[in-house]
Amino acid sequence: MKLRIHYIIIFVLLGLVCSTIDAQLPRGIPRIPSGGGGGGGGDSLKRRDKMEDSITIIYYYLDSTRNSVFDSTLSDFTVRFPIPATHVYLGNTGNASRSILFAPPLKAGFDPGFHAFDVYKWKPENVRFFNTTRPYSEIAYLIGNNSQQIIELTHTQNIRPYWNFALQYRLINSPGVFKSQNTNHNNYLVSSWYQSPKKRYNNYATIVANKLQSSENGGIDISYLDDPLYNKRYNIPINMGGDPQQTTNLFSTVLNTGNLYKDLNFLMRQQYDLGKKDSIVTDSTSIPLFYPRLRFEHTLKTGKYNYKFFDAVGDSIFLKQNYGYPLTQETDSVSFRDIWHELSNDFSIYQFPDAKNLHQFVKLGAEYQLLKGEFDSGRVKESFHNIIVHGEYRNRSRNQKWDIEAFGRLFLTGYNSGDYHAYISLQRLLSKNIGSLEVGFENINRSPSFLYDKQSSFYFDDPSKSFSKENTLHFFAASRVPKLRLQLRADYFLISNYLYFSNFYKLRQENALFNFLRINASNTFRLNRRWNLYSDVWVQQKAGNVELNSPLIYTRQRFAFEGIFFKNLNLSTGLEVRYHTPYKADNYSPITGQFFYQDTATVSNVPELSAFLHFRIRSFKGYVRAENLNTMEFKDGISFTRNSLAAPNYPYPGLAIRFGIYWSFVN
Repeated sequence: MKLRIHYIIIFVLLGLVCSTIDAQLPRGIPRIPSGGGGGGGGDSLKRRDKMEDSITIIYYYLDSTRNSVFDSTLSDFTVRFPIPATHVYLGNTGNASRSILFAPPLKAGFDPGFHAFDVYKWKPENVRFFNTTRPYSEIAYLIGNNSQQIIELTHTQNIRPYWNFALQYRLINSPGVFKSQNTNHNNYLVSSWYQSPKKRYNNYATIVANKLQSSENGGIDISYLDDPLYNKRYNIPINMGGDPQQTTNLFSTVLNTGNLYKDLNFLMRQQYDLGKKDSIVTDSTSIPLFYPRLRFEHTLKTGKYNYKFFDAVGDSIFLKQNYGYPLTQETDSVSFRDIWHELSNDFSIYQFPDAKNLHQFVKLGAEYQLLKGEFDSGRVKESFHNIIVHGEYRNRSRNQKWDIEAFGRLFLTGYNSGDYHAYISLQRLLSKNIGSLEVGFENINRSPSFLYDKQSSFYFDDPSKSFSKENTLHFFAASRVPKLRLQLRADYFLISNYLYFSNFYKLRQENALFNFLRINASNTFRLNRRWNLYSDVWVQQKAGNVELNSPLIYTRQRFAFEGIFFKNLNLSTGLEVRYHTPYKADNYSPITGQFFYQDTATVSNVPELSAFLHFRIRSFKGYVRAENLNTMEFKDGISFTRNSLAAPNYPYPGLAIRFGIYWSFVN
């Protein structure tokens, strides 16, 4: 039997984690000013200096000038979990997900249109580029009900003083509680960051791949939830997908009915600087410095994106009723697929007015993007292109009181001609006691996603329809008051030509202008020395006659007992409550992978209750959680069958127990 590539990567990374790295960093590696690390070998474990296991590790994102460090937060499990706290999902980890908060697309340019599984993807723009004084590895393992498992492996090290590489792998495998909702997601990432010894040249390169598999069942008849004959939820009939057998095999990839999304991205960014050389001279070493004044940058990106839905059973009734798609008696399966190939070249020039402040620069650039699409199982092929110009200005003042960011992106010619994105934000540190204030504005003019193009294999609507560009004005303001542990934010959207799905396949555009207001307040209340209340509240409201529904209030409250015990035990344990006011939640279209507007069924759930025990002992973190305690019932004993709904006909499971460990190693 041939091993799949992700099994090989698992074993390779486990070997990296569990064995000692022979090739240590060469002596003389530049140390990060904020920390240090020991070097040298040959000592025994009995006489080892405790500083020998110390590490300084930072990372950057591609388009950020600020470095970051690992988040050691214990109270918030969603930092580690793939699904954000503000998202709902269709009953099983790995199923389609969407934000419960109104979040219109804020990106101009080409968009294939498939975003229901975005939270499970790794993207090139979110890749972390590390610099570390010692090899660093992390193993993450989470197990839940019905053999749900998440495995994540990370390894990074500097193989040369100015060259770092990193490997990451993640597996999400969950059979689910209901029929035909099993998921199997694989994410792969390799990254490299090289900086020349004289600091003039930088090379960032990454390969990112995602393979996302999610079965679809079309929902259930929720009246079965109250029938004691169906307390074992896997026996409940489903709307599509036939009658599959449940499997708890970790490496099972059986997908009879569902969505298979695959993508492979390669990105390489090269930078060369002109400027002034300098150095720091100590008693024993000389550390070279370089202050750039002019930077030339080239970014090459290639990508392949494969979006496929298939149904081996070919449920003619479901397809006919919901999509108007007829099946002949000879047809026993259906398949729809869009494939995209992307190639883009971007050339930019930076100018740094202050050589000693790299947080201030002006950037101008141009990009050529080539797109090739295959539709209708490869029988139809099309090519498109875009020519894009862009500019950016950033300035974080040297006294760190002012922070300005502004950029513009305009599609001059091509498939998305006329699209643009303009953004500006201004942040001011008022004082240490008062905190900071940020205000900003952006305007996005974007073409409809390719799902609205009749050439797409997923287009089932009237081919005579046409759609205009969607325009969004977004105003925002945020205030942070560290002394009060308070954060406030307000977002105001003004939208015209709003695009949406009105049922399983019908496409709509709201031509009338409407606005939407969203306000958020987050605070940490220190009740006493050990007890904390983490409070998050969102209030949102639309104004205008548009087919859009959202809950008026969504809140998340975490009541936690926290502290450090026995020197090394960092503990956070307590209760978490999530609640949203009743609203007509969007339904879901399994073939197109879209959430769509509906106004007949109201989702009115009781508050979602979870108990948690999170702890850290040195580099070991543990998470124990009992979720959906609100589903408890006392009919004929105790059972957890009072299921809440994520969307019409899509219930969450009952009691869910999760155990997670996250263990880091310094080699």
